Amino acid sequence: MGIVSGIVLYAVIWFMTFFVALPLRLKTQGEAGEIVPGTHAGAPEVHQLKKKALITTFVAFAIWAVVAAIIITGVISVRDLDLFNRMSGPGPAI
Repeated sequence: MGIVSGIVLYAVIWFMTFFVALPLRLKTQGEAGEIVPGTHAGAPEVHQLKKKALITTFVAFAIWAVVAAIIITGVISVRDLDLFNRMSGPGPAI
């Protein structure tokens, strides 16, 4: 895996983790009882984006390290995921 593909893989994992973390511990304006005129009751009252982004960075790094190690060592290859045997032909060149 090259440097650029490692960075792209980290960015994808980071955003997926961030989107999972966004709704966690979210306090809405409707729950707080203070709805600002012109906003939806489901709009966040306290979003804590900085804290969530920091936690996401560490969690995404741990996930990225595991995925990158699997890719680099070749424990799981693309041929292992070929369920319908569409990649027939010679095995990997050594």
